[in-house]
Amino acid sequence: MAECAVIGVNDAFKGQVPRGFVVLKAGVSTEPETLSAELVQLVRDQIGPVAALRRVDVIAALPKTRSGKILRKTMRGMADGQDEPVPSTIEDPAVLDTLRLILASTD
Repeated sequence: MAECAVIGVNDAFKGQVPRGFVVLKAGVSTEPETLSAELVQLVRDQIGPVAALRRVDVIAALPKTRSGKILRKTMRGMADGQDEPVPSTIEDPAVLDTLRLILASTD
């Protein structure tokens, strides 16, 4: 794993639940489903089931500012279905388009 982010997303039952996103290092060939299951289990083992992490998505890149700050607020808004404006400081606006597709998918 190269980098990761966790955001809170709306949940009808609990109010908010964590959702994780990871970017793999170049050359890593782990299956996304396997990695997701391993990370969810690791969090349950280390923190406990109270963490309620059930979903981790493998993505190509995280939305970041040019200085490297992850745009978690923008990610949360998108996950909640809000039409988030593209921040003027974003490094690569195309990352948001890919993230919208992933956030729209449900399992």
